[in-house]
Amino acid sequence: MENRAHPDRRKTPTPILSRYTIVGRRSTFRRLEDQKKGGYIDRYGSGLFIWVLLVFVLNIFDAAFTRIILDCGGHEVNPFIHWLIETCGDHFISWKFAIISGSVIILCLHSTFRIMKPVIYFTAVIYSVVVIYQMILISGI
Repeated sequence: MENRAHPDRRKTPTPILSRYTIVGRRSTFRRLEDQKKGGYIDRYGSGLFIWVLLVFVLNIFDAAFTRIILDCGGHEVNPFIHWLIETCGDHFISWKFAIISGSVIILCLHSTFRIMKPVIYFTAVIYSVVVIYQMILISGI
């Protein structure tokens, strides 16, 4: 059953970050059993890039619209972001972007695991709803 001349290189999993992360060629798993297990790949598809970029852009809009709403007398309902605003002032935008960016990068690195892509899609949908709600609030000001 085993006709390979060399030992199975898949016995040790591919690490999250390695020298192949930038120049690697693995963009998917060929074997169905590997696809079901998930793992780490070297290159990601353009569809995932679009979803990740959407989350980044929506995060920027969310921070900008939050600042506008606060300047017009509104208040932040997210307790963590409210604490960031109280603690860091206008620098909360940098912290918010760093936290969300780091989280999305971690989700992207784990995107071949079954649950991760729906989490990225759900995040983009939730951010879209939040940004649309903020636009409605701003238009009523």
